[in-house]
Amino acid sequence: MEREVQQLIEMGATRAQARAALKQHKDVMEAAERIFDGSYDNVADEDDDVNMAPARDVPKAPRMVTPDEDEDEDGDKDMDGDDDDYDEDDVEDFADYDSDYEAKAEAGRGPSNADPYAGIFFSKDRREEVIEVEEEPESVFVPDADEKAKLMTQGQWMKGCPEGGEQSFLFSLYQELTDGTCRCPNGCKTSISRQKRDFFPIFAEFQTYIKHLKTIVPRLCAQCHKRFCFACGEPINEGQSSDDDTLFHCPNLQGVILGVGLAMLEQSFIEETPGVIPQPTGKRRKAEAVPVPVAFDDDDDDEDVYPPVNQTKKLKLGVGYAGDAREDNSGHAEALRIQRAKDEKLAQLLTDIRVYLPSIHREGGGKPSDYLVHPTALAHLRRRFNFVGSQLLRNDSLADMSDRSVLYFELLNWLETISCHEALASMMAMPIMVVTSAKALANKRAGTGKGYVRERTITYEGSSGPRELLEAIVIQAQAALKGLEPAKPDSEPEDTEMTEEQKRQTQDDKGKGRDDGRIVIEENQKLLGFCKSIISTAKAIDRSLRETKGDAFVERLHASLPKIPGASSTDTELIVNAGQTEEEAQKAYLDWANRVRFEYCDLSIVSPSGKDEAPHYKFVYNNEARMLANADIPKRSLAIAKELAVLTTNLPVAWNSSVFLRVDESRVDVIKALITGPEGTPYYNGCYLFDIFLGASYNQAPPSVKYITTNGGKFRFNPNLYADGKVCLSLLGTWQGPGWVAGRSTLLQVLISIQSMILCDEPYLNEPAWANGSGSPQSKAYSANVRRMVVKTAMLGNLKNPPEPFADVIRTHFRIKADTLVKQLDDWLEQDDGKLTVPENHGQSRSPPTDDPNGNGLRADVDELKTLLTKIANGQDVDGGLYGEGSSSR
Repeated sequence: MEREVQQLIEMGATRAQARAALKQHKDVMEAAERIFDGSYDNVADEDDDVNMAPARDVPKAPRMVTPDEDEDEDGDKDMDGDDDDYDEDDVEDFADYDSDYEAKAEAGRGPSNADPYAGIFFSKDRREEVIEVEEEPESVFVPDADEKAKLMTQGQWMKGCPEGGEQSFLFSLYQELTDGTCRCPNGCKTSISRQKRDFFPIFAEFQTYIKHLKTIVPRLCAQCHKRFCFACGEPINEGQSSDDDTLFHCPNLQGVILGVGLAMLEQSFIEETPGVIPQPTGKRRKAEAVPVPVAFDDDDDDEDVYPPVNQTKKLKLGVGYAGDAREDNSGHAEALRIQRAKDEKLAQLLTDIRVYLPSIHREGGGKPSDYLVHPTALAHLRRRFNFVGSQLLRNDSLADMSDRSVLYFELLNWLETISCHEALASMMAMPIMVVTSAKALANKRAGTGKGYVRERTITYEGSSGPRELLEAIVIQAQAALKGLEPAKPDSEPEDTEMTEEQKRQTQDDKGKGRDDGRIVIEENQKLLGFCKSIISTAKAIDRSLRETKGDAFVERLHASLPKIPGASSTDTELIVNAGQTEEEAQKAYLDWANRVRFEYCDLSIVSPSGKDEAPHYKFVYNNEARMLANADIPKRSLAIAKELAVLTTNLPVAWNSSVFLRVDESRVDVIKALITGPEGTPYYNGCYLFDIFLGASYNQAPPSVKYITTNGGKFRFNPNLYADGKVCLSLLGTWQGPGWVAGRSTLLQVLISIQSMILCDEPYLNEPAWANGSGSPQSKAYSANVRRMVVKTAMLGNLKNPPEPFADVIRTHFRIKADTLVKQLDDWLEQDDGKLTVPENHGQSRSPPTDDPNGNGLRADVDELKTLLTKIANGQDVDGGLYGEGSSSR
C-alpha cells in the first residue's frame, strides 16, 4: 500500500488523503479521482498539514517566480504584470515548484544584487523516483478529421515528469478535458460533455490535430446562441477573435496543444532517428547521461531503459594497419538525401508547434494565452522538448549540424523563443532530468472491464541543461570561425608569382580546383553564417535571461558553463588539489584535463635574422608552415574550420589515457599534441609528443605527423614509431591498409588511432613479421625494453625538461598521479628482465642480462623519478622551488 500512497503524493495529495482514499478505493487512479474531486478535503495529516482544496481549485505548489512578480488575493500570479503592490519582503516566500530542494529564494532588493534562484536550478545532484503507468491506447474514428486516431492515455500524458508539482497540474488538466461537462458561461444551464477524443487524439499529422481543434473548440450555445470556448468554458468575444485566434483563447488550449504536439514530435524523432532508444548496456549509467524516453514492454527486466554507456574496448592487437581492405562509400549520397528529408519533416513539425509557444513578441502582438501561461507549459517543454533538443545539441560535429541547418536553425528559434518568456526562461538553466533506471511492478487491473495497466518505478537524475549543452556548440562555432579567418572569399587574389613548391602544394586533385572553387567558397559562407547564427542565438538567450531573470541569474549560469578552450591559459593559476584518495585524484584529474585538453597558444619564435619576415615556429614543420604563411586556400580553410570545431570538445580525456592539443593562436594549421600512455600497456602514464601540420592539400590529403619523444632520435618505442620520428599509420599513408578518405577522415581519427592502436598492450605484434607472437618470450622482452625507455624518456626526461607548450600539462599530470605512479614503477621493476636497453628495439630485444653492478639503469631512473614525484606532490618544482615561483601551479 505504501507504494500506492507515494504515487498519490507525487500527484499532489497529502499522505492522510492518500491513505483514506486507498482504504475505500483499491485502484490508484480511482482514488486519485476521488481526491481531486474534493471528496477528501476534510482529511488532515497527523502533523496538521493544510487540507487540500477541491480539484477545480487545485493549489499551486511552490513555483518559479522572479522578485518583481505579484500575487493576487487568491495567491495566483497577477498575469497582467502589474507590480504596483510589490512587496520586497515577500521575495523570501517565493520558491521553484520544479525544484526538489524546495529552497526558498534568497531575500534581496531586486534582481541586480541578488540571485533568487541560488541553489535551485544549477545543480545536477538531483534524483527522483516516480511510478509511471502504461495503458493500452484506445483507437477511435474522429468524424471531423475523417481519420482514425489513437487516444493519448493518462499514462502517456504524464510520462517523463518526475516533478510532483508538475504532475498535479498535468493530472488536473487531463481530467478536466477528458471527463465531465463544459457548461455555457452565460447562465443558460446548457452543458456539453467532454470526451477523450475531443482533445487527446493522436493523428498522423499535427496540422490535422489543429484543424480538429479549430472545429470543436468554438461552441455555439444551442439555447442562448452565444459562443464559448469548449476548453475553458469562458465566453468568446464576438468580433475580437478571428479563426486564427481561436486556439490562443485560453491557457487550457495552450497546455493541451503543447502536450499533444510535443508528444508527436518526440515519437516522430524516435522513428526518424535509429538507435535513439538505447539497447541493454548494464546496471549503471555514466555520470552524464543522455535523456531517453522510457520504453515499456512485456519483460520484467529493466535493461531496456538504460542510457547508452560508451565503453571503449581495448584492442588486443595495437596495429597501425589492417591489410588491404577498402572502405565502402557507396550509398553515401542516398543516405544524405534520406537524412535531409527526415530533417525537413522534423523541422516543419517544430515550426508548426512553435506557433503555440507562449511569446509576447509574437508578430502582430501577443495573444491571451501568451500572457496567461498554463502551468503545464514548462512541464511539457522540460520532459519532451528537452529530450529532442538535448539529443540534437549533443551532436559533436559542427559540420554535420551545418549540413542539417534546416533542422538546427529551427532548434535555435525554439531556444530563443523559450528564453524570451519569463514563465519559461528559467528552463534554460535547469538540469535535464534523465532516466537512469526502471523497475517493473506487478500488473494491475485498471477497472472492471478495462484490462490491465503496467507500472514501473522510474529513477531520474539531473544532467546538463539546455544552455549548457548549447555552450558546447558555441565553443565549436567559435573554433570554426577561427579556422575560417584565413579564408577571404570576397577579396581579389594577389597577382604574385608562386614558387614551384607552392604550385605543387596548392594544386587541386585532378585539375578541378577552378571548377570547385566557387562551390567551396559557398560552403565556407554557409558554415560561416551557421556559426554566427549559433553565437548570436546564445547572446540573445543570455540577453533575454538578463531581462527576465536578472544579472545574478545569468552570472551564476555562466559560471556553470563549459569554458572556451584557451581561457585557462589567461586565467589566474589553476590550483589542482589531488585529494587524499585515488578516487579524489581521478576526479581532480578528469576535471583538470577537460579544462586544458585544447588550448590556443603562441608557438612562434623571434626570427633568427631579426628581420620583419614570416614568423618561425617551434615546430619540425617550420619551413612548410612559413611557405604557406600568406596562402589563401578556401578548401583547406573550410576543412580546418570543421576540424577545429570537432577537436575543441571531443578530445578523449580520462584517468587512464588522455589527448591534449595546443594550436597556434595565429596559425591554426600549426598543432602540437601530447598523448598519455593507456593503462595496461608498457606506455602507461608516459607523455608522448607529436608535431602536426595541416598542409596545403588538407583535407584532400592527410596531415603531416612527426613523433618527438625519441630521446634525441635514439629510441624507437614501437614498430610504428621510428627513432627519426616517422609514424607508420595507414591513415597517414605511411603503411598499407585503409587510408585517408578525402573530406571525411579527420585528425581526431589519427590521434585516437595512435592512442589505441600504436600505444597498445603488446607492441611487439605491430611488426608484421611478429604478428603471431602474442605472449612469446620475445614479445615480453620487447615490452620490458619499451618500459625502460618510457621511464627514462617519456617520464623522467619529460618531467626534468618539460617541452613547451606542455610544461604545465606534464607537471600536473605527474603531480596528480604521483601516488599511483610510485606503485606502477615498483611493479615495472618487478617485471623487468634485467636486460640492457636496446635503443632501436627492432629485432634486437633478445639481449642477454647485464653483468654491470649498476644493472640496466632502470632502478636508478625509477629512484630519481620517485624523488621528483615526491617533490612535486609536496608543492615543489623539480628544481626544488615552490610552484608559483616562475612555474605553473597546475
